[in-house]
Amino acid sequence: MSYQVIARKYRPQRFADVVGQEHVTTTLANAIRLGRIAHGYLFCGPRGTGKTTLARIFAKALNCTGGPSAEFDDSDPRVKEITEGRSLDGLEIDGASNNGVDQVRELRDTAKFAPASGKFKIYIIDEVHMLSTAAFNALLKTLEEPPPHVKFLFATTDPEKVLPTILSRCQRFDLRRIPAALIVKHLAWIAEQEKVSIDADALLAIARGADGGMRDAESTLDQLISFCGDRIVESDVLSMFGLAARAQLMQLVDGLLEGNVATTLRILEELTGSGKDLGRLLADLLNHFRNLLLFLVSGSEAGLLNVSEAEMGALARQARLIDADALTRVMEVLSAAEGRQREVASKRIFMEVTLLKVIQAREATSLDAVLKQLKAMRDQVPADLAVAASVPSVAPAAKANTAAPAVVSAPINPPVPKPLAAPIPSASPVTDLPAAPVSSVPVLSAPAKPPSDSAPLLSESSQTIEAIWQVLIAQLPHSEGLLRAALQQSRAESWSRDTLTIAHPPDAYLDTARNISTLKAVLQTITGKMVTFRFVVSESRLVSEPAVSVVGTAASTRQSARPSAAEVKPPEAKPKAVAPILLNKDDFLNDPLIRQALEVFKGRIMEVRGPAEGN
Repeated sequence: MSYQVIARKYRPQRFADVVGQEHVTTTLANAIRLGRIAHGYLFCGPRGTGKTTLARIFAKALNCTGGPSAEFDDSDPRVKEITEGRSLDGLEIDGASNNGVDQVRELRDTAKFAPASGKFKIYIIDEVHMLSTAAFNALLKTLEEPPPHVKFLFATTDPEKVLPTILSRCQRFDLRRIPAALIVKHLAWIAEQEKVSIDADALLAIARGADGGMRDAESTLDQLISFCGDRIVESDVLSMFGLAARAQLMQLVDGLLEGNVATTLRILEELTGSGKDLGRLLADLLNHFRNLLLFLVSGSEAGLLNVSEAEMGALARQARLIDADALTRVMEVLSAAEGRQREVASKRIFMEVTLLKVIQAREATSLDAVLKQLKAMRDQVPADLAVAASVPSVAPAAKANTAAPAVVSAPINPPVPKPLAAPIPSASPVTDLPAAPVSSVPVLSAPAKPPSDSAPLLSESSQTIEAIWQVLIAQLPHSEGLLRAALQQSRAESWSRDTLTIAHPPDAYLDTARNISTLKAVLQTITGKMVTFRFVVSESRLVSEPAVSVVGTAASTRQSARPSAAEVKPPEAKPKAVAPILLNKDDFLNDPLIRQALEVFKGRIMEVRGPAEGN
């Protein structure tokens, strides 16, 4: 007898022999047992997963002697006829070569004749999606209402090309890719029958290369036996498939997770130099990161991870190097690269760029995390950091003005380049967050003590509300351009008992931890006192003249007897309009919040302009 290849020699002959398709074999066996046998069946799935094999086994079960029966005898003459392809009642047709309407019409005309010896006349059409539209239409009526003795069994790798009218007339079974563990087990049994010694790593490499197809795995084993004889090791399989060794793949993954560019590119160079298939390498990386993600979210669930014990240990070690969010971004990069790799001219360069993108994706920050950081920058900036950022630019001015007159008679305004017709909203995402409007917000926390070796800029007798307000705006640090703009559209309501009441528009947002810390530091330098604040929301957006007398007068003493902000009334006089608010572009560009936001988002400012310059 001539030699038979392993794929044919060990082809399943019964439902129990089919590997990895229990959901199909159980359904077909129950349909036979219950007598619920349909007239049309469609078997779909990847190549080498058992579509045609199941159709033949089902045909044997239907036409066996005494059938239909799922437990038929292999020595039954009718079963042997179907197995050997010489049965008159079990016709197997190749849809690729018999795809014309004439062949289907001939099949339709012969279907009305009774079977020769079996109970049913069974038509097995392989690759049924290759039939033409006219052939499908010629088959429709017969498929919908066939004679009671006719059964149609279709097999296809591309069910999307089958007409919906055909699909709706058949029971559809989708065959799955066979798990690697089942392929390894079945190949080990075949190797034992063939008296071939093969190690576990070699079997796992064959299963990886077969990609869920049992026929591909059996054909590879047959080829390896011819190449290696009775002893097969992993290196033989890797050289045949162009696969990367498991150890090299783990080293490459470790380099990616650790962000080690040099190690990653070195291993890729070794794989490229040894002729490994980079497309297969990309698929292996994606599959490994998929297993790593499942390990992170579900632990070592055996039903989800088809890996060996050694690979499970590697997953446990690598899970400590990355979180689920970063791993999802890595898989998005690899998935996009897998779809584009067939279009690129240089796969090596494309693979190098992809691996660098993987490292960048691992180290990237998600948008949700950035928004949380920006919100924390607005609401929870530590006071000592804000004071440290503002005091150095204020202290030299205090020392330089120690010998100068204590009373400031004219407003001190920083130079500004261009006027703006409306108040300037904050450009930073931090200050754009809404704050709850309040009528009066008392600030009760005590500020840090002023330096003992520096005298206040204003003496006790010259600390009028006008002087304090003017010097406060002038002495703000250069980096606080946004705070200065907010103060310029606000006004000082009262100054009593070391408490400064500030009326501001609803969108000024002066009462933040950062702004309060900066204002405290500057006012300590100006007055030499520990100052507290009250903030009053005002609808007016123009600076008005303060209408409260200086500290020490009888009026101010009476007003400060009850420090409730509700009693602080706006001035009776009509507010005096002031010059349009100006924006210092240098202050805006050098603001720490703006610079930090640019660094977080990896952006840059193209142009700074106000409403007067156009939108």
